[in-house]
Amino acid sequence: MRALTKYVLLWLLIFSGCQVETSVLIPRMEKGLILPEDTLSFGLPRFARSEWAEVHRSDGYVNNAVLTRFKGQFYCMWQESAQDEDMPDTRIMFSRSVDGRSWEAPSLLVPPTEDFFASPGGWLPRGDTLTALVNYICATDRTKGGKAFFISTTDGERWCAPEPVLMANGTPVDGIFEQDPLTLPCGRTVGAVHFRPGATLCPVYTDDPAGTEGWKKAVFPEGEGKPLEPSQYETRDGRLVMFFRDQQSSFRKLYSLSADRGVSWSAPQLSDIPDSRSKQCAGSLPDGRSFWVGNPTGSKSRRCLVLAFSEDGYLFDKAYLLAGPGDLPSRRKDGRYKTLGYNYPKAFVQDDTLWIALTVNKEDVCVVRVW
Repeated sequence: MRALTKYVLLWLLIFSGCQVETSVLIPRMEKGLILPEDTLSFGLPRFARSEWAEVHRSDGYVNNAVLTRFKGQFYCMWQESAQDEDMPDTRIMFSRSVDGRSWEAPSLLVPPTEDFFASPGGWLPRGDTLTALVNYICATDRTKGGKAFFISTTDGERWCAPEPVLMANGTPVDGIFEQDPLTLPCGRTVGAVHFRPGATLCPVYTDDPAGTEGWKKAVFPEGEGKPLEPSQYETRDGRLVMFFRDQQSSFRKLYSLSADRGVSWSAPQLSDIPDSRSKQCAGSLPDGRSFWVGNPTGSKSRRCLVLAFSEDGYLFDKAYLLAGPGDLPSRRKDGRYKTLGYNYPKAFVQDDTLWIALTVNKEDVCVVRVW
């Protein structure tokens, strides 16, 4: 009996230890860090070292801006249309800059086709080649989703014709990529695709050096909410964290964890990080800290842009206001789904500097430099 008692106590101790570890590995925000009742600043200080630059001032609709650097220049691409979101005339535009402050006049990167409009799927810089993932989405019925293609360049001037991105079995990816695939130090690229039918999201990964083929669906069990439009990063302990927009309007971020470099993920769970039911971005800094950028309003408002930091990749205990309602210009032109505020930030890290691309009021493409 005494031996049995010792065995039971040991089992309880181990189980208790596992529970403690599990609680530590929950991505979360320090209680009281965000004050939702303060709609002007959420009780957050301004980040002292940030600078805004305008990439493009549009006459209509812009969104889904994403940034990278290639052969000494910054590249920013976005989708653009005359007035409304996701219309048959929606195409991908891009601009370049040497310093991130002054930008060239925009150029057409990918035009729409007869049946599909074009939207950015993210950058894949690889040595002497820059690849852009391109989403072609059905223009007449968005519920039919789209397909993923890529274009590449070696000089930033001449681009190859669009070619389909391939799964590991050689078939085209039957869905659209989220905009910020993550390439790990081992060379594996991890991202997410909204597969057809129904834009069902699943994390994906490939060990192909170019990132244009060999994609595999990860193990991704069902969980809470309806995950969409994720962003992912690597923690100090080597795990991957993927944050999602919850389309079921919980106005909290969903999260999932991977301990095997993106091959399998935990079932999505609701975090305590407030959200505006919008895209966000997350990543890792050279010093090992993790960052998150988004609109933690707990409502549909996107009128505050916040940058948060975590030392271990799980507890976000520092946050700063990058822009608030008082900084927001008036909308110049009406359009469908032209949401007021700071829309769909996507970040790029260079050395010790964080560069964030986003659209303001879905009218202006902007870049924020944080150092």
